[in-house]
Amino acid sequence: STQHERGACGCGVSRPDRKHGCRIAVAAMMADASGDPSIAQAVADMRSDTVTKPTRAMREAMLNATVGDDVLGDDPTVMELEAQAAKWLGKEAALFTTSGTQANLCAVMVHCAQRGCEVILGCDSHICIYEGGGIANVAGAHPRQLPNNADGTIDLDAVEAAIRPNDVHFPRTALLCIENTHNRRGGVALPVEYMDAAGALCKRRGLRLHVDGARLPNACVKMGVSAARMVQAADSVSLCLSKGLGAPAGSVLAGSKAFIAEARRARKALGGGLRQVGVLAAPALLALTTMWNRLEEDHARLVGLHAKLATVKALDVPPMPPTATNMLYVGTRALDAKAICQLLESEHGVRVLPVGPHEIRLVCNYMVTDEHVEDLHTKFAAAAEAVASPV
Repeated sequence: STQHERGACGCGVSRPDRKHGCRIAVAAMMADASGDPSIAQAVADMRSDTVTKPTRAMREAMLNATVGDDVLGDDPTVMELEAQAAKWLGKEAALFTTSGTQANLCAVMVHCAQRGCEVILGCDSHICIYEGGGIANVAGAHPRQLPNNADGTIDLDAVEAAIRPNDVHFPRTALLCIENTHNRRGGVALPVEYMDAAGALCKRRGLRLHVDGARLPNACVKMGVSAARMVQAADSVSLCLSKGLGAPAGSVLAGSKAFIAEARRARKALGGGLRQVGVLAAPALLALTTMWNRLEEDHARLVGLHAKLATVKALDVPPMPPTATNMLYVGTRALDAKAICQLLESEHGVRVLPVGPHEIRLVCNYMVTDEHVEDLHTKFAAAAEAVASPV
């Protein structure tokens, strides 16, 4: 970090007040983390990338954060986070929210301010399945579900065909929501070309485009493009700071200044005003500026993990998509996925997530090491055999 502060790291960015996302800063921060007893991981926790604990550097940032009253608009750490997030996402302004669910709901509330508007979204999208039906029961928007393809996209011809005509019998189609990366499609990254095409369609037909970018950093790293370029065609985008980036809590929502002004009103109505929330914005800012580039390590680790698990005969491991990032879904054939997960944890120190009767999800994150995954396939095989042949 001293080398970075002297400007000798070659990253071209001078930020003497805090660490920045160059390799030297990342290495320094991870070294900080390794000395924190609370972060020592005997258990390989791969249930999600939300399970990570804040690093020592993040904890110190929380302790030393300069705070104000964010509801009154004068928390300087929140303001810095929002400005940095807006810059990274290529938008005019941003808003710090308690969660990705809240960020997405605020976006729908603004884009569909007239109750009864219709939102086109994927039938397997996070907004559709995992966010409590908030766009309907809170925002008063009607969800029009279309199939998600294997690559996470929604067929844009189907989107155009789903846009309602101007008729009193129908809701007004107002918004298209896209998820990148796509959780239920195995964490696949959507290409920027598709994002551009979706934006062009929305512009031509008078719709708004919102991107649920909970794991957008993974998509950008995988596709080799900046966040600003990836969501250039979007009217709004949410970004989770507590998944792959490792912050303890929070998301950001970005868009035009006018959009964010209305989203701030929506956040207040949802109970999202948190006063001296700079104590959470500080580790989130550190996550945003230091953890982005290391995501490629998670992606590389997943490739090795996939190859090992593919050798376990009891598992149904699909081929790895070329756009896979940090997430893997495996089938357990006729075996009880929950029972396998319970044995993995109790007997082998591995925590993974059953997401169906015969399906398990694994997610690489910064607390999962090569040592954790080195013999994971043998542990899976042992757990599966125990479930198949109980004593």
